[in-house]
Amino acid sequence: MEIRTTTQLANFLQLCIDKKSHTKGKLLHAHILRTGLFADTFLSNRLIELYHKCGRLTTARRVFDKMPHKNLFSWHAMLSAFCKSGDIDEAHKLFVKMPERNSVSWNTLISALVHNGSDQKALNLYHDMNKTGLLPTNFTLASVLSACGALKDFICGCECHAFSTKIGLDKNIYVGNALLGMYAKCGHIQNAIKAFEDLPEVNEVSFTSMVGALGETDHINDAFHMFQSMHRIGIQIDAISMSSILGVCARSGNNELGQQFHDLTIKLGLEKDLHLSNSLLDMYAKNGDMNSAEMVFNNLSQVSVVSWNVMIGGYGQQHEIKKSIDCLKRMERFGLKPDEVTYINMLTACIKSEDIKTAHEIFNKMTFPTLSSWNTLLSGYSQIGKHKETVQLFRNMQFCNVKGDRTTFSVVFSSCASLRLLKSGTQVHAASLKIHIDDDIYVASGLIGLYSKCEKINLAKIIFDRMNTQVEDIVCWNSMMLGLSINNLENESFVLFKKLLETEMIPSQFSYATILSSCTKLLSLSQGRQIHAHVSKQEMEIDVVVGSALIDMYSKCGDVNDARLVFDTMITKNTITWNEMIHGYAQNGEGEKGVLLYEEMINEKKLKPDSITFIAVLTACSHSGLIDYAIKIFNSMFQEHGIEPVSDHYTCVIDALGRDARFDEIEVILGNMPCVNDTIVWEVLLSCCRVHGNVKLARRAAEELFRLDPCNSAPYVLLANMYSSLGRWDDVRKIRELMIEKKAVKNPGYSWVEHKDGIQEFNVDKNEQVSDERYCLSG
Repeated sequence: MEIRTTTQLANFLQLCIDKKSHTKGKLLHAHILRTGLFADTFLSNRLIELYHKCGRLTTARRVFDKMPHKNLFSWHAMLSAFCKSGDIDEAHKLFVKMPERNSVSWNTLISALVHNGSDQKALNLYHDMNKTGLLPTNFTLASVLSACGALKDFICGCECHAFSTKIGLDKNIYVGNALLGMYAKCGHIQNAIKAFEDLPEVNEVSFTSMVGALGETDHINDAFHMFQSMHRIGIQIDAISMSSILGVCARSGNNELGQQFHDLTIKLGLEKDLHLSNSLLDMYAKNGDMNSAEMVFNNLSQVSVVSWNVMIGGYGQQHEIKKSIDCLKRMERFGLKPDEVTYINMLTACIKSEDIKTAHEIFNKMTFPTLSSWNTLLSGYSQIGKHKETVQLFRNMQFCNVKGDRTTFSVVFSSCASLRLLKSGTQVHAASLKIHIDDDIYVASGLIGLYSKCEKINLAKIIFDRMNTQVEDIVCWNSMMLGLSINNLENESFVLFKKLLETEMIPSQFSYATILSSCTKLLSLSQGRQIHAHVSKQEMEIDVVVGSALIDMYSKCGDVNDARLVFDTMITKNTITWNEMIHGYAQNGEGEKGVLLYEEMINEKKLKPDSITFIAVLTACSHSGLIDYAIKIFNSMFQEHGIEPVSDHYTCVIDALGRDARFDEIEVILGNMPCVNDTIVWEVLLSCCRVHGNVKLARRAAEELFRLDPCNSAPYVLLANMYSSLGRWDDVRKIRELMIEKKAVKNPGYSWVEHKDGIQEFNVDKNEQVSDERYCLSG
């Protein structure tokens, strides 16, 4: 049939657009050109839309450029084509050339920028839009609020909220959902809850957003209750809603509840959804239930790269590197190419298994390693204590002209600090200055840690003071307090903590753990109790980090009963918590209770003892005269728990045997121990020999100490005292002459006295007061 009118042509073009029929559309295009109808703007606009829908963006642009008469819709059609295809640069160029723009023009580009992750550019464009006087639509505001959330720009988000209220869009469902999402991502969960409650009507998006927000901010129970409310009032539960609650299960570690939601997924007939199936995989993998993850994976009707990535990451978390590698090989055999996440998960798996060789092989396979890949390898090296390799990898990164980010520099500063590499650290500092990232909170915190550990505390203070005038953040405060503490400036650490309490910031668990450590060093029980009172106000004593620090403080300050009270009230305990309590009993002469607690820990079988556990329980045995039990535990270390004894363990056993004068057994241990160059072992042995008058073994211990550290006065003094107690004055004289010859000078002792106004420190030898009363919390 002959096509005679433009209306017929437009209808046929629309049919081609709907069916994405490129071939028939080209025939219509040819007919339009042949009949001289290309000058018709309406038909040309349809042609742009046709080629865009058929994925022929270049042809669409060619049609646009040749149009003799363009209207606003023509510009919008081309702008939309660029935005939907992800060509944001061309979209922006076109936007700039537009002879006129309306709210649709601005909204199209702003939404596209947000969708493509260019959130800051989207906010800049939004501010430019406001200057023109055009009012944003609900879709514009939703996109802008999403950008604020991604950037964690709380101030801009609040301004958008105020503006939406002013123009009456704050009750719009799209804007309301975006508002609660923005507040949640910025960490203001109460504002998110208020935005949710203010919505005149809620839908599945509102509930799903709130479930995710509560889960991400660790309000796990509230997230579960929100999902139950959604289910109870009849809001439709779709695959996205289920994925959100499964994400909460993954964060909570509640595998049993996750299995119940898995059952609900099957009941609702959603198990075929690939995104939801991947969420199930992720939940089981993060909860360490790889058997269930394998069952879900094997029943997938369709397997994506995401599915393989989850399995690779899950096996890596369980230190099953061989299974991770097998997954990667199978994935490639199925014709799927590894993406960035695949490689990052593989690198993480290798690092967790300390398989550095394989990690390097995988990293070297990457043609152009991304910054995330570099950071994964850097972080992995640092976490397992390979700090030299971390610094070297950063140098390689510089040679490859890869610019680091906050993660890169934070990790490298940490490694330089651990190795006390001041020169390398200052070079890395220079690199951070070059790319203007030294003002970042986490980078500055790393710098404070570096200079503190390298005994350049004044440089650390300069960085802290500069950052503190720009932004108040608990991270830098914590780093500065720790830096002062490790430089034995507990007084200044207390002053800084007092200033922190005067700000609007809330101390974190690390803040309290650090200042409690200062109390412990000073053996200041009264200050420690004050800190405990602050902790109680925030209900933090159940926290593992703070709880362990409190146990350590009370134990070392001699109040083991309060230490046990803290231990018993903690809901969650880890190996460190148990270690602190066992060691607390050992320090306070209640070794039997320490041994009983150790047995309780072993019998629970929830936590595995580590190297520190055995130091604590061996010390408890030594202080309580449980010598045979100490030998039994020492022998069980490797045989039952796979832990190789180190010098500290040998020291504890020798101390236990020495207290009971069982020197024949000690000599057997000395003949087999690998740590013959450890001074502490020989000092403990020398002290035991002095108590029991074993001159022969004492002389051997002293000679080893003279060899290892000839300037240390301790062995000379111990041996001389032993000879004097036996009346061997010639030997005493010889030891003192040797001490003078080796220039081994005994350091003066110090003591301190605590009173209501602070702590006063005295030089014992000179009776010289060197007090500083500035760090009394009670004022």
